[in-house]
Amino acid sequence: MSGGGAKAKKTPGNFIAEWFGHRVYPVVAETPTSLQDQGAERCPFLTEVTGKQTKCVKRANSAGVCTISSTSNGSRQDWLACPFRALDREMLHDAAHRLFGHDQGDDVSIIAVPLLEDKAAAEETRKRVAAEQPTIVYFQNKLGGEISISPTDRSPEFSFDATMIELLPDESGALTVGRYGVFEIQTMDFHGTYRKAVANLRNARHMHAGEFGTAIASHPQWLCEKVEGPNIANAFKRTFYQMMFKFQVGAHDSSAGCILAIPRAVWESWQRHLGRPDLVEYGDSTWRLVQEGNEPVEKPPAWIYVFDVEESATTTPNALKLWRVIGTDAATLSHYTLDVAPEAALAAGGSVDRLHSQITTRLAKYLPELSPTRGRIKKAAAGAGQMTL
Repeated sequence: MSGGGAKAKKTPGNFIAEWFGHRVYPVVAETPTSLQDQGAERCPFLTEVTGKQTKCVKRANSAGVCTISSTSNGSRQDWLACPFRALDREMLHDAAHRLFGHDQGDDVSIIAVPLLEDKAAAEETRKRVAAEQPTIVYFQNKLGGEISISPTDRSPEFSFDATMIELLPDESGALTVGRYGVFEIQTMDFHGTYRKAVANLRNARHMHAGEFGTAIASHPQWLCEKVEGPNIANAFKRTFYQMMFKFQVGAHDSSAGCILAIPRAVWESWQRHLGRPDLVEYGDSTWRLVQEGNEPVEKPPAWIYVFDVEESATTTPNALKLWRVIGTDAATLSHYTLDVAPEAALAAGGSVDRLHSQITTRLAKYLPELSPTRGRIKKAAAGAGQMTL
């Protein structure tokens, strides 16, 4: 037997964290509700919003995958894999109140548009509007369909994740459409595939009926097979232009503003892309991202909602908790991304400053005379020769 011993196997970093809305890693929820949702392959978030039993809308290979637990930022965090996971009633209400200028205690009705197919719900909505009670309806992909901006010869087509619209009474009390607000939800692309891990969960549900939670907790490796980490750089590149565009649309007079909702893991992964800016605490439990020397404003046109998933095996589905509510605008995000972060890269000792050394080292593999070590030896030899003269 050799004295070196076997090399310790690296602990996997990426696991399915929530399946059909309920926690499976690092703790496992096993309640009548969680087992029913998983058995029926039901989305509890769409079911709650619509009031109808609604199956998960994802494809078979990724069915039920809501969040991925990953250590890509260093510590273990949940990353969003499905936009419907963010259909959290409290967060939607907070967004509607903030966008349309209502106090948090105000009675604001927020209704997914498909619910208006019910005649009683539609009539109740008309009564609220006629009585000048705040009433907001919203569209989303599987809830009435996305609202899109049509392309022009000088601008692209864009769809909004969710569009909130205030309904107002005209002079006669009839319905009219007021301002709209944009609510975007940032999901993450992942390397690898969920297929094997999803198959493992399905098999465990079938093979270990009655002891599903114990089986999953005892075999966490089932949840990470072929699951790889988030594609952080590509996600920011993909999101950045859309953020700028939609934040500008949200600043238009006919708009109530734009909110981008992201997990805390995503916000922390963005810090290098933004030059790690300092946030300004505003004093009303919100924060501001402003350019250096600028004063924070009370009602910025854009907001970033940064949330955590509150991990629990008993309260399920797990609640979303707002960690930061950050007011900003497109110009400020552009400044930090295109000015501050590049300046940090170009600063003395920064990554660009080290680029010449990296290039030289790589070339030296093919042209040894470029090796920095070889250069130092030649200089030392030349110096020694001068001393002997």
